[in-house]
Amino acid sequence: MSINRGTASYGDQGFSLFLRKAFARHMGHDAEDFEKPVIGIINTKSEINRCHAHFDSISEAIKRGVLMAGGVPLEFPTISLGESFTSPTSMLFRNLAAMDTEEMIRAQPIDGVVLIGGCDKMTPAQLMGAASADIPSIMVSGGPMRNGQYEGKTLGACSDCRFFWQEYRSGTITEEELENINESLAPTSGHCMVMGSASTMAAAAEAMGMTLPGTAAVPATENKLLNIAQKAGQQSVTLVKQQLTPSKLMTKKAFENAIKMIMAVGGSTNAIIHLIAIAGRLNIKLPLELFDEIGRETPFIANLRPAGKYQMEDFYYAGGVQAVIKELEPVFHMEERTVTGNTHAGNLVGQSFPKNYGEVIYTFDKPLFDGGGIAVLKGNLAPDGAVIKPKAASVNLLKHKGRAVVFESVEDMEAKVNDPELDVRADDVLVLKNTGPIGAPGMPEAGMLPIPKKLLEEGVRDMVRLSDCRMSGTAFGTVVLHVAPEAAAGGPLALVENGDMIELDVEERRLNLCVEETELVQRKSRWSSPVKKSARGYTKLYQERVLQADKGCDFDFLTGGDLSGADDR
Repeated sequence: MSINRGTASYGDQGFSLFLRKAFARHMGHDAEDFEKPVIGIINTKSEINRCHAHFDSISEAIKRGVLMAGGVPLEFPTISLGESFTSPTSMLFRNLAAMDTEEMIRAQPIDGVVLIGGCDKMTPAQLMGAASADIPSIMVSGGPMRNGQYEGKTLGACSDCRFFWQEYRSGTITEEELENINESLAPTSGHCMVMGSASTMAAAAEAMGMTLPGTAAVPATENKLLNIAQKAGQQSVTLVKQQLTPSKLMTKKAFENAIKMIMAVGGSTNAIIHLIAIAGRLNIKLPLELFDEIGRETPFIANLRPAGKYQMEDFYYAGGVQAVIKELEPVFHMEERTVTGNTHAGNLVGQSFPKNYGEVIYTFDKPLFDGGGIAVLKGNLAPDGAVIKPKAASVNLLKHKGRAVVFESVEDMEAKVNDPELDVRADDVLVLKNTGPIGAPGMPEAGMLPIPKKLLEEGVRDMVRLSDCRMSGTAFGTVVLHVAPEAAAGGPLALVENGDMIELDVEERRLNLCVEETELVQRKSRWSSPVKKSARGYTKLYQERVLQADKGCDFDFLTGGDLSGADDR
């Protein structure tokens, strides 16, 4: 089968096959082995990407499953992006990881592929690459960490990283206490154990049918994860025989299911960018208005941090994504197919869930909140949209009008935010510019701007903050993100000046700069981008070809076509 794929690489197909057989024998294979389905396993294990440090055992379990089903497993590496150790931001390299994934799937003689993802950008990057390559694919998530503990309090990375750092800056905890807390924030293998970007994308992948049922919430240290990995290896062989490819599973309705899932679990705002990018690879458009429409209609039912009380370990014991799908049956596209070959409805047959999960997963009829976890804003400050997590914000700030305190860049913010002479009040709006896809570059997770130190010392813990960058899915506060077009592209955000009044009304989905249009026109005539673009390498490519946040931040040459007229299937 696949050993014959692409064998004309030496200009002589017969010789290419002859050579390929010889090199395969070095690994102990007979020529007959490659008449079986050959399954590639993308192992993104890395000692720098600590969220993926445990992936070797997952890969071995997948291999067992492939062999049990009569296939031949072949493991290979691709880029591995870890959020904490990648500079300046892992988002800068998501598209590079997606390209690596796509091209290695295309280039190598495999019939199907198992993707092992985990940390924030890896799941979307792998799904983007798999969508473009479009051979039978199945995803396994590396799983979240177990809960941390400190003096009887449950800790969760990295919501508590941010919470306790803010308290340390305010002077309410000591450096010694901070160090003791630090020791317990990331206690096991796995990605962040709150509903941050990693768990949100794992949940979205399961809702789209790209993982086996029950995959997304299994902790990294749970024995069941290896069992799921083994079953995924087995199922990958079946997918090859059925030729069930990503384009047949990730339909428009499948993406709508993913959006419903992230709304129901209070997922990360980053998922909006990632889902748009994955869909774009299949020429499916997901306008921001669709997210807002689904968000208004989908009940918020998972009581998970940072918007709720519990963490991924608790979510797993409560039934995880499958329990949420069960509750969402009235609005979920239950007829959509999954990697099992069955529909979501079929997958639920015979499943049972804990009877007492109501503390963690509420019911459709009696949700935690009526609306979903993310809202889309528009107005003259964000003509192409911006996003906010209302349930992670302060209720009293969801309708607010305040004076702009402007930072021109992250460096400008860092230089000023702790200055006791900074002209700032609690009812002001902190504005950060030039941190979008082009401006930063890479749209870092700087959107949860630190509260100025002098206000922290007065007891202030939240303010309206807005920017053209992102924030971690583990973060919280009244934070407006993904303002598009970004400042570096000449969007209205670039024109905001200190003292301008900004109006936020989440209920009305409105974000406006209260400055006369004639004044904005004059400011625009004087404006020039302060961003110095890279002169070489990947960053140059990125800044020249990246799309804006409302289009998914993919490269313009990697989408399935013009997203303004994309397929609605």
